[in-house]
Amino acid sequence: MKNKFSDYTEAEFIQLMEEILKENQAATDERLDPLLEHFEKITEHPDGTDLIYYAESDAEATADKITQKVKAWRSANGLPGFKAGD
Repeated sequence: MKNKFSDYTEAEFIQLMEEILKENQAATDERLDPLLEHFEKITEHPDGTDLIYYAESDAEATADKITQKVKAWRSANGLPGFKAGD
């Protein structure tokens, strides 16, 4: 995992989100808990994991939609965005 949000490309962050959503279905939270803590730390979004667990609808609870919400919030609050892709 990378140290800062701006160390991720958008594609890498979507992969992280997909991993979180996959681990959410696992039998234990052994891998999920550190992923969620990392998500909260790097995104700095005030809603934290509520973006994942309390989305407005199932359609809003996808890796792409959550990524777009975080990206828009960070931009609106003057925080760094994604690293440019290769």
